[in-house]
Amino acid sequence: MHTKHDLLRDIHTLDLDPKGTLLIHSSCRAIGPVEGGAHTVLDAWCDFYREGLLIFPTHTWDRVGKDHPVFDSRKDPSCVGILSELFRQRPGAVRSLHPTHSVAALGKDARAYTAGEEKAVTPLPRDGCWGRLLDRDATILFLGCSLRSNTFIHGVEEWNHIPDRISPWTEDLTILGPQGEKYQVAMHRHHCEAADRAGGDVSEHYSKLEEPFRRLGALRYGKFGDALCAYGKARDMEKIASALLKKEPDLFLSGEAIPGDWY
Repeated sequence: MHTKHDLLRDIHTLDLDPKGTLLIHSSCRAIGPVEGGAHTVLDAWCDFYREGLLIFPTHTWDRVGKDHPVFDSRKDPSCVGILSELFRQRPGAVRSLHPTHSVAALGKDARAYTAGEEKAVTPLPRDGCWGRLLDRDATILFLGCSLRSNTFIHGVEEWNHIPDRISPWTEDLTILGPQGEKYQVAMHRHHCEAADRAGGDVSEHYSKLEEPFRRLGALRYGKFGDALCAYGKARDMEKIASALLKKEPDLFLSGEAIPGDWY
């Protein structure tokens, strides 16, 4: 049974900057048994980042769309894990107002970091929260989950204007802010016609980036509880992924390994 003390010890061994910015993709189950459960896991991370900025994705793309066109930032649950759902409800946490790809942030500059997402018209605009990971030299950590969870790579594809990644059509959505204020937006969605025809999604193949990230020094590894952690700088990931996409814009249409001589 892991304790908070054990988990804080594990965080310290990762050699992260406690005054920096960290976004966590997570599988709570992978951590193993924890005294106090998921709340203790969050307590440990929040304590370590009390002088920094801690971020979890709190996506709602699974339910907000043309058939359910209202995103209530106060109530709509995160579809990307129990840690993210509990984190967004923590006192002081600020949830961005992106209707499908929101994040929650706690700590230094949380309100400034999450501001303006109600104006977004694509899933991951460069001037939104995911692009700001680059501006802040943030670290992205995969806690017990694979790089398939790397939402940031959707952003890299969007910022590189890869064809057939964003829908040509829009959905009229309503956003409800923390005081019940309303915003209207015509939102484009992630959409890949080629992947749809094959019965898949480009994100299924984001894990193929792990080997070039590792070999080029963009990933480090450690443990948190029972979970394996892979983590690295957003800027390094963006630089490598962008270079590979310039070689092959349709890199993620298959799971075929990336040729070693490309990097």
